Amino acid sequence: MGGADVIPGVSGGTIAFITGIYEELIESIKNIDADALAYLKKFDFSSFWKKINGSFLIAVFTGVITSLLSLAKLMGFLLATYPIPVWSFFFGLILISSPLILREVKKWSFAIVLSGISGIAIAYWITVISPSQTPSNLFFIFFCGVLAICAMILPGISGAFILLLLGKYEYMIQALIEFNIPVVLVFMAGCIVGILSFSRFLSWILKHYRFPTLALLAGFMLGSLNKVWPWKEVVSFRLNHAGQQVPAFDQSIWPGQYLEKTGNDPLIFQSILFVALGVLIVVFVEKLAGALKTKP
Repeated sequence: MGGADVIPGVSGGTIAFITGIYEELIESIKNIDADALAYLKKFDFSSFWKKINGSFLIAVFTGVITSLLSLAKLMGFLLATYPIPVWSFFFGLILISSPLILREVKKWSFAIVLSGISGIAIAYWITVISPSQTPSNLFFIFFCGVLAICAMILPGISGAFILLLLGKYEYMIQALIEFNIPVVLVFMAGCIVGILSFSRFLSWILKHYRFPTLALLAGFMLGSLNKVWPWKEVVSFRLNHAGQQVPAFDQSIWPGQYLEKTGNDPLIFQSILFVALGVLIVVFVEKLAGALKTKP
């Protein structure tokens, strides 16, 4: 999840769904409530830990933080050096994940189909709108934290990409590099408020409208495929924290157009291999998760 979250276009929520921990993650975060805090006030750490599923949350968020610290530079290098194989791999991951989610929809109706189509349309629209110019005051940074974390736990919608659309992706990267403590703390406060409140909404809607919600989340994944399409044409640039010009926004093109416009090999065979690798990994993880659940 951490490795996915640093890439504008890939959602940590997608990885949580692939690995079968999504609903447990949402429920565990939701359980950090007034009752849990009451246990802390009584110094009843055992009850607090049990209520919030502490061991699970520690395992997940330790993994996310470890990945963010260790894989961020590696993912940046791989995307810069081998963009087509890397994006092909993520394309395969997301492509197979959507039907796996839809498989859990046991009863179809017009409303469920409409929910899935809406998810596709919303996610696709998010991938094609242009980044905007926004203020940098602390109130807006808090708002960015709320939106980014909500997107981060939604399959198919990338928190990093939402920051890019809000014009604050590079700004937050720079704040982390420069240890701009006020900005980082306000952003983290927004993330905490966002994840605690949004997890409750997700938990409620999954319980009361499970099938339409699953269709919507699967639609988010399918719509986001435009963002991870391996062949891109850069249409605008931005300056990164080092003052270097880097791509800010791109659009999907066909492999033949990619060769024509860039003069580079579209690496179609490699792309197919990495799509297949992504599909096989998801199938393997899904089978493994099923085997572990049935193991006594």
